[in-house]
Formats: sequence, C-alpha cells, structure tokens
Amino acid sequence: MSAIDQDERETASFPGQRPPRASVGSHRIEEEIFGKAYDPKTVRRIWAFVRPYRLRIYLAVAAVLVFTTTQLAIPLIIGRAIDSGMTQGGNATNLLWAIGAFAIAVLFNFGASFVQETEVGKVAENVLFDMRRAMFAQLQRVSLSFMDKTEVGRLMSRLQGDVNSMQEFLETSVISVGDMVLLVGIVVVLLSLDFRLGLLTLSTMPILFVVRIFWLPRAKRAFWAAHETNSITAGAMAEGINGVRTVQNLDRQKVNFDLFDDKAYANLRTQLTGSRFAQVMVPIVDSLTGSAMAIVVVVGGSLVLNGGLEVGVIVAFLFYVQRFFDPIRSLTMQYSIMQRAMTSGRRITEVLDIPASINDKPGAIELTRDMDGSVEFRNVDFAYDADRPVLKKVSFKVKPGETVALVGPTGSGKTSAMALVHRFYEVQSGAVLVGGHDVRDITQESLGQQVAMVLQEAFLFTGSVFENIRYNKSTATLEDVIDAAKAVGAHEFIVRLPEGYDTVLEQRGSNLSQGQRQLLSFARALVADAKILVLDEATANIDSYTERQIQKALLTLLEGRTGMVIAHRLATIRGADRIIVLQNGELIETGNHDELMELGGLYAKLYNMNYSSFDDIPDELVSQGNAKAAST
Repeated sequence: MSAIDQDERETASFPGQRPPRASVGSHRIEEEIFGKAYDPKTVRRIWAFVRPYRLRIYLAVAAVLVFTTTQLAIPLIIGRAIDSGMTQGGNATNLLWAIGAFAIAVLFNFGASFVQETEVGKVAENVLFDMRRAMFAQLQRVSLSFMDKTEVGRLMSRLQGDVNSMQEFLETSVISVGDMVLLVGIVVVLLSLDFRLGLLTLSTMPILFVVRIFWLPRAKRAFWAAHETNSITAGAMAEGINGVRTVQNLDRQKVNFDLFDDKAYANLRTQLTGSRFAQVMVPIVDSLTGSAMAIVVVVGGSLVLNGGLEVGVIVAFLFYVQRFFDPIRSLTMQYSIMQRAMTSGRRITEVLDIPASINDKPGAIELTRDMDGSVEFRNVDFAYDADRPVLKKVSFKVKPGETVALVGPTGSGKTSAMALVHRFYEVQSGAVLVGGHDVRDITQESLGQQVAMVLQEAFLFTGSVFENIRYNKSTATLEDVIDAAKAVGAHEFIVRLPEGYDTVLEQRGSNLSQGQRQLLSFARALVADAKILVLDEATANIDSYTERQIQKALLTLLEGRTGMVIAHRLATIRGADRIIVLQNGELIETGNHDELMELGGLYAKLYNMNYSSFDDIPDELVSQGNAKAAST
C-alpha cells in the first residue's frame, strides 16, 4: 500500500482528522540506544525494588487469600440458610447459625480487604519512590554523549508516565492473585455442588479461551504502540516548551504546532486502538455471564422441579456464576494494565541499564588542592562520531598558574578540548593530564572539585541567589558568598534584589538579565575555589558594561589559578600568557598575541577580521594582562 493510500485510509477511519504529515525527533535514536526487544528479566528486575518490602507483600497476599475464602464461603452460607432454615422443614436455629456465620464472614471480608488495600498502597508508593530515585541517580551519572542524543521529554516520560504505570500494576497485582484463586475455587465448588450442572455452566469457557488466543498478541502490540507514541509526544511537547522563545522569534508557531499535531494525532490513533482492545473483552465476558446464568436457571430449575436439586444450591450456583465471570472480567482489564506495566518496566530497567561510559577505575587517585594545576594534552584524538574526528593529534601543555586562550574558527575543536579537561568525554587515543595525572586515573569527584567551568550560557537553578552561588561548595558561608560576589562585581545588583541574597530565582534565573546570570556563575566558580578555571565563551553574550566588570573580575578569578579560555573578546585574549590556535581539530599556531600577529598566520587573520573593532577595551586591562604575561 502506498503512503497516499494509507493516509486516505487513516483519514477515512477518523473523519475530520488529518493524517500525520511528518515524523521527526529522537525516537529512532532512542530505539538504537535502548533496544526494542522484550526483556524477559524485567519482572526480576522490578522485584529487586519490591524485595525490601516483601514481608508487607506476603501479608497483603495472605489478606487477599482470606478475602477470597470469604467470597467463596458467603454463597455457600446463603444457600445453606435457604435449604436448612428458610424452606419447608427448616428451623430458626439453623437460620441463626447461618446468620452468625454470614456476619463472621463479612467481618473477615472487611478486615482482609482493609489490610490488603493498606499494605499494597504503602508498598506501591515506596517502590515508586525507590524507582524514581534510582532512575534520577542513574541519569546524573550517564555520559553527556547519551544526553546529547536523547530528548528531555522522553526521559521525563519514563520518570513519570512509566513509573505511574508501574504503580497501577503494583496496586492491582495482588488483587490478580486473589482473582485467580477465586476463579479456581469457584470451579471446584461448582463441580462439587453438582457435577453435571457445573460442567454445563463451564461450557461457555472454551469460547472465551478461543477469543483470547486471537486477542492477546494484537492487544500487546497495540499497548506497546500506544506507549511509544505517548513518549514521542511528550518529547515533542518538552522541546516546544523549552524552545518557545526561539519559536516565537522565528515565527515558527504554525510549523511547530503542525509537527506536534502529527505526533499527538499518531498518539490518539494508537491510544484509541489500545482502548478498543482493552474494552472489547468486557461485553464478551458479560454476554458469557448471561449465557451461563441462563443455563443455571433453565437446567437447574428443571432439576429443582424434578426434585433432583435443592433451591439453595441453585441460588448458590447463580451467585457463583456471577462471581465466576467477575474475576475473568477483572483479569481481562488487568491484562492491559499488566501489558503497560511490562512495557514500562522494560523501559525503566533500560534507563537503569544505560551504561555510564565514564567510570572511576579501581584505585583512582584523589586530586587535592595542593596539586600543581597543570594541564597537558598528549597526542589527543577525539571524535563524537568515529567517522568525523574533532581533535587530531593535539599536544600542548598549560603550566601551573598560566592563562592560555584557545582560538580558532567555529568547529575547530575548542569546546571539545575544554570538555576533555573535565572528562565529560573519553579520548579515542592519547591522554589528557591534569596535575600530572591522566584524567582516567583520577576520581571524577575530585577532578570536578579542582576544575571549575564557566560556560557561555549560565545555568541557574530554582532557589535562592545564595544557594546558587555556593552550589558547588555547600560548606561555603554567607560571608564567602558575599566576598565572591563583590570580587566579580555582582554584589551591587544582588543587594538591590527584593530579598537580597535570599531572593528566589525563577526557572533558569529568568528574573535576572543574561549579564547578571553570568556574573553569578563567575561568583559560583570563585566560591568553588578550584585550581583550574575553564571559561568557554563566558563573555560572549553580555553587554560592554558587564564585560568590563567581568574582565576586571577575571584578574582576581585567575590569580593563583591555571586558566583555559575560549573567547572572542580582545582583552581576554591579549591578556592571556599564551594563545593556542586550532583549525579543523589540529593545533597550527601557538604563542602570545604579539608573536602570532608578527607571524601573520590564521590568528592574525582572525584578529584583523573580528577583533580589531574592539577599540573600547580599557588600556589598563590590556597592560595588566601583558604585565602578567611578562612576569610569568
């Protein structure tokens, strides 16, 4: 069938709705990372979260069995009361005994139901809490290469939607045990009350089994498709919300809405299909219930009239037939819950199994504050994609306390080199050394404590200004935070905020200007007191006034520290002790500003093209930078 024919068929199936026009996003990438095959170990993996609460589960199962026993006993008690206490020849004593037995059964029924609901609810909430913690902890450890390829919305779908599906399953799974026991118990009781009538009543069961044979595989595929399209839709929604400023700036609202509408429409179709499969068994079971009860009334009534059966047995049969199909109906509904839960469980375990490609090796070294702060690249080869190398045989050394600027055209590998210093990625060959040690031999925690990064886009977290500045050093006092803010020129605007240092920032610090957010990130780096400072275009998106504040702050910030700077600003580059020029992933020039200008190579061309217009940089900053370079 052609794509056009398929679209027409889909349109005909849903009048007034248009078929999908596009399919974009990271779902194909995610399938490659997570895999598509069903994992038979899913149940065992989920049980690992349930195991700490297994005593509560056992108690709940025991309560369910007691509850099921009372469910089986009540129709027998009613039937016995009719035959021995209410029909001709009965007596009041037998009726009173039946009423007492009925009251006891009802009390046990209530108590068992209360215990089961309470214990299962507690276990479900605790298990979900543990799952979310484990998933969030794992996502904090995974490599950035994974996060680069995966939409946040799809991860949120797993943290929220999939975990909620597991909650639904955990809350109903114990009930399913009771339903199965009740089903078997009813069969046994029916056959024991009257074997012939019991067989006639159960004659409708083969029809149900035949229907389920054809229903199960199709239902499973439908539930899986509904889950996947829901995840894709969540990813598209998160992307659209996060990028709303760009969307409005580029007047792309209609295009983005259409792209999202495609995914939402695909989700609608799969959800409707899954809903149909989930509901189709209900009327079938209801019809079979009516048929079985009709058999009891017609055949059983004839036996009663002929004296071959007691009235109480017929009444008990009717109760049992009605309850016989209740667990079937319940199990049918719970099957869809189980299918969603199995899919969700697999997706949850896949998140937990995401390989953390960067791990501490056994016996890794702890970097301390007294390390020399040197950084060295030795014949480093690096690539995000093996077919497209980003850095090729790059070698250079940054001496302790030296400030080195990395410059080069876009795509030359500057930011990648900075990321390797922090070991966000692994090199393909060669080595990156910090403090004289290969970063692969250093614990990630201690490396993070000695390498502070200030990025082009300052990321602030929801919380107070004080908490954001001391984010990387929770032991920092208010005095430490204020001193850092004063050093970078942020104190003045902070004290003008409504609550000063206690002012709560909105999402990503949106209630501050871009320059103010960057100043806070500089203060954060100063409080961290790391030996090595990495600046990746940290002054690229700020105004000239804020830039002057930051340029002054840099002199304080870099004092006694090793600095690695990517910048397009004249003062930062000219003030560096040394400049390293990268092009197409290769180191082609190195030296200070004057040496490279005299050389007349790529740096000189870049400078003349892009930097010479910045004549308003204060001369004292340039002279201070040059004096620092001369004294090194």
